Amino acid sequence: MKQHAPATERNREAIREVLARELPETGTVLEIASGTGQHAVAFAKALPALTWQPTDPDPTSLASIAAWRDDAGLPNLRAPALLDVTQLPWPVDQADAMVCINMVHIAPWEAALALFANAGNLLAQGSLLFLYGPYRFDGTTAQSNEDFDRSLRSRDPRWGVRDVRDLGAAAAEHGLVMRGVVAMPANNHSLLFRRA
Repeated sequence: MKQHAPATERNREAIREVLARELPETGTVLEIASGTGQHAVAFAKALPALTWQPTDPDPTSLASIAAWRDDAGLPNLRAPALLDVTQLPWPVDQADAMVCINMVHIAPWEAALALFANAGNLLAQGSLLFLYGPYRFDGTTAQSNEDFDRSLRSRDPRWGVRDVRDLGAAAAEHGLVMRGVVAMPANNHSLLFRRA
Protein backbone atom coordinates (compact mmCIF):
# COMPACT_ATOMS: atom_id res chain seq x y z
CA MET A 1 0.00 0.00 0.00
CA LYS A 2 2.89 2.39 0.71
CA GLN A 3 3.82 4.41 -2.36
CA HIS A 4 7.20 6.08 -2.88
CA ALA A 5 7.87 9.34 -4.73
CA PRO A 6 11.60 9.90 -5.36
CA ALA A 7 11.09 13.68 -5.56
CA THR A 8 9.77 13.63 -2.00
CA GLU A 9 13.01 12.13 -0.74
CA ARG A 10 14.98 14.82 -2.55
CA ASN A 11 12.99 17.90 -1.56
CA ARG A 12 11.68 17.19 1.92
CA GLU A 13 14.65 18.57 3.88
CA ALA A 14 14.69 21.86 1.96
CA ILE A 15 10.93 22.21 2.47
CA ARG A 16 11.21 21.29 6.16
CA GLU A 17 13.71 24.11 6.69
CA VAL A 18 11.26 26.67 5.33
CA LEU A 19 8.30 25.21 7.21
CA ALA A 20 10.24 25.20 10.49
CA ARG A 21 10.77 28.96 10.09
CA GLU A 22 7.29 29.86 8.88
CA LEU A 23 4.77 27.57 10.61
CA PRO A 24 3.35 28.43 14.04
CA GLU A 25 4.95 26.77 17.04
CA THR A 26 1.78 24.83 17.84
CA GLY A 27 -1.57 24.13 16.20
CA THR A 28 -2.98 22.11 13.33
CA VAL A 29 -1.45 22.07 9.86
CA LEU A 30 -3.77 21.03 7.05
CA GLU A 31 -1.82 19.43 4.20
CA ILE A 32 -3.61 19.54 0.86
CA ALA A 33 -2.90 16.80 -1.72
CA SER A 34 -0.59 14.79 0.52
CA GLY A 35 0.18 12.22 -2.18
CA THR A 36 2.20 9.26 -0.91
CA GLY A 37 2.24 10.45 2.71
CA GLN A 38 6.03 10.68 2.89
CA HIS A 39 6.00 14.44 3.48
CA ALA A 40 3.33 14.12 6.18
CA VAL A 41 5.42 11.61 8.12
CA ALA A 42 8.65 13.57 7.70
CA PHE A 43 7.17 16.90 8.78
CA ALA A 44 5.11 15.48 11.66
CA LYS A 45 8.26 13.81 12.95
CA ALA A 46 10.40 16.93 12.55
CA LEU A 47 7.79 19.28 14.07
CA PRO A 48 6.30 17.32 17.00
CA ALA A 49 4.51 20.30 18.59
CA LEU A 50 2.30 20.61 15.50
CA THR A 51 -0.63 18.34 14.65
CA TRP A 52 -0.45 17.29 10.99
CA GLN A 53 -3.64 16.57 9.04
CA PRO A 54 -2.94 14.93 5.66
CA THR A 55 -5.59 14.90 2.93
CA ASP A 56 -5.95 13.74 -0.65
CA PRO A 57 -8.77 13.17 -3.17
CA ASP A 58 -7.33 9.88 -4.44
CA PRO A 59 -8.18 6.58 -2.68
CA THR A 60 -4.82 5.02 -3.60
CA SER A 61 -3.00 7.98 -2.07
CA LEU A 62 -5.16 7.85 1.05
CA ALA A 63 -4.23 4.18 1.49
CA SER A 64 -0.55 5.01 1.07
CA ILE A 65 -0.75 7.85 3.60
CA ALA A 66 -2.45 5.51 6.07
CA ALA A 67 0.25 2.88 5.59
CA TRP A 68 3.06 5.41 6.12
CA ARG A 69 1.23 6.74 9.19
CA ASP A 70 0.76 3.26 10.65
CA ASP A 71 4.46 2.49 10.27
CA ALA A 72 5.54 5.81 11.77
CA GLY A 73 3.32 5.66 14.85
CA LEU A 74 3.49 9.42 15.41
CA PRO A 75 0.96 10.79 17.92
CA ASN A 76 0.71 14.15 16.12
CA LEU A 77 -0.07 12.67 12.68
CA ARG A 78 -3.80 12.30 12.08
CA ALA A 79 -5.45 9.73 9.85
CA PRO A 80 -5.75 10.97 6.26
CA ALA A 81 -8.99 12.64 5.21
CA LEU A 82 -10.65 12.58 1.80
CA LEU A 83 -10.48 16.12 0.43
CA ASP A 84 -11.03 17.39 -3.09
CA VAL A 85 -10.31 21.11 -3.00
CA THR A 86 -13.10 21.81 -5.48
CA GLN A 87 -15.80 19.98 -3.48
CA LEU A 88 -17.65 21.57 -0.57
CA PRO A 89 -17.88 21.18 2.29
CA TRP A 90 -14.30 20.40 3.24
CA PRO A 91 -13.93 17.74 5.97
CA VAL A 92 -12.20 20.26 8.27
CA ASP A 93 -13.49 23.56 9.56
CA GLN A 94 -10.33 24.98 11.13
CA ALA A 95 -6.57 25.01 10.55
CA ASP A 96 -3.74 27.10 11.92
CA ALA A 97 -1.78 26.77 8.67
CA MET A 98 -2.12 25.09 5.28
CA VAL A 99 0.58 23.36 3.21
CA CYS A 100 0.15 22.42 -0.45
CA ILE A 101 3.10 20.79 -2.22
CA ASN A 102 3.15 20.09 -5.97
CA MET A 103 -0.57 20.39 -6.60
CA VAL A 104 -1.42 23.55 -8.52
CA HIS A 105 0.44 22.50 -11.68
CA ILE A 106 -1.00 18.95 -11.69
CA ALA A 107 -4.62 20.10 -11.49
CA PRO A 108 -6.96 22.41 -13.38
CA TRP A 109 -6.73 26.14 -12.62
CA GLU A 110 -10.08 25.79 -10.82
CA ALA A 111 -8.31 23.74 -8.15
CA ALA A 112 -5.95 26.62 -7.35
CA LEU A 113 -8.89 29.01 -7.18
CA ALA A 114 -10.74 26.65 -4.82
CA LEU A 115 -7.62 26.28 -2.67
CA PHE A 116 -7.36 30.05 -2.22
CA ALA A 117 -11.10 30.46 -1.58
CA ASN A 118 -11.14 27.83 1.14
CA ALA A 119 -7.86 29.01 2.67
CA GLY A 120 -9.38 32.47 2.87
CA ASN A 121 -12.32 31.03 4.79
CA LEU A 122 -10.42 28.62 7.06
CA LEU A 123 -7.32 30.55 8.06
CA ALA A 124 -7.20 33.18 10.77
CA GLN A 125 -5.50 36.53 10.24
CA GLY A 126 -1.75 36.11 9.83
CA SER A 127 -1.93 32.36 9.22
CA LEU A 128 0.26 30.72 6.57
CA LEU A 129 -0.68 29.14 3.25
CA PHE A 130 2.49 27.48 1.92
CA LEU A 131 2.77 26.45 -1.72
CA TYR A 132 5.71 24.57 -3.25
CA GLY A 133 6.46 23.64 -6.82
CA PRO A 134 7.72 24.89 -10.19
CA TYR A 135 6.47 28.34 -11.19
CA ARG A 136 6.73 30.98 -13.87
CA PHE A 137 7.76 34.51 -13.02
CA ASP A 138 6.22 37.07 -15.39
CA GLY A 139 5.92 34.36 -18.02
CA THR A 140 9.42 32.90 -17.77
CA THR A 141 10.87 29.89 -16.00
CA ALA A 142 13.81 27.49 -16.17
CA GLN A 143 14.13 25.26 -19.23
CA SER A 144 13.52 22.17 -17.10
CA ASN A 145 10.20 23.67 -16.01
CA GLU A 146 9.30 24.50 -19.62
CA ASP A 147 9.91 20.86 -20.53
CA PHE A 148 7.85 19.75 -17.53
CA ASP A 149 5.05 22.13 -18.54
CA ARG A 150 4.89 20.59 -22.02
CA SER A 151 4.76 17.12 -20.49
CA LEU A 152 1.96 18.13 -18.12
CA ARG A 153 -0.12 19.76 -20.87
CA SER A 154 0.28 16.70 -23.08
CA ARG A 155 -1.30 14.63 -20.29
CA ASP A 156 -4.07 17.15 -19.58
CA PRO A 157 -4.34 20.55 -21.30
CA ARG A 158 -5.82 22.01 -18.10
CA TRP A 159 -2.57 21.37 -16.21
CA GLY A 160 0.66 23.35 -16.37
CA VAL A 161 3.29 25.39 -14.55
CA ARG A 162 1.50 28.44 -13.11
CA ASP A 163 2.68 32.03 -13.05
CA VAL A 164 3.32 33.53 -9.63
CA ARG A 165 1.68 36.75 -10.79
CA ASP A 166 -1.59 34.88 -11.52
CA LEU A 167 -1.43 32.96 -8.26
CA GLY A 168 -0.85 36.14 -6.29
CA ALA A 169 -3.78 37.89 -7.94
CA ALA A 170 -6.11 34.93 -7.34
CA ALA A 171 -5.01 34.64 -3.71
CA ALA A 172 -5.54 38.35 -3.08
CA GLU A 173 -9.21 38.00 -4.04
CA HIS A 174 -9.61 35.84 -0.93
CA GLY A 175 -7.61 37.93 1.51
CA LEU A 176 -4.30 36.10 1.06
CA VAL A 177 -1.20 38.22 0.53
CA MET A 178 2.10 36.85 -0.78
CA ARG A 179 4.70 37.61 1.88
CA GLY A 180 7.68 35.79 0.45
CA VAL A 181 9.17 33.67 -2.32
CA VAL A 182 11.98 31.25 -1.45
CA ALA A 183 14.16 29.70 -4.16
CA MET A 184 14.42 25.94 -3.70
CA PRO A 185 16.50 23.17 -5.32
CA ALA A 186 15.74 21.91 -8.85
CA ASN A 187 14.18 25.20 -10.05
CA ASN A 188 11.31 25.02 -7.56
CA HIS A 189 10.09 27.74 -5.21
CA SER A 190 8.19 28.08 -1.96
CA LEU A 191 5.42 30.70 -2.00
CA LEU A 192 4.44 32.12 1.37
CA PHE A 193 0.94 33.58 1.63
CA ARG A 194 -0.54 35.07 4.79
CA ARG A 195 -4.18 35.69 5.58
CA ALA A 196 -4.67 39.48 5.74
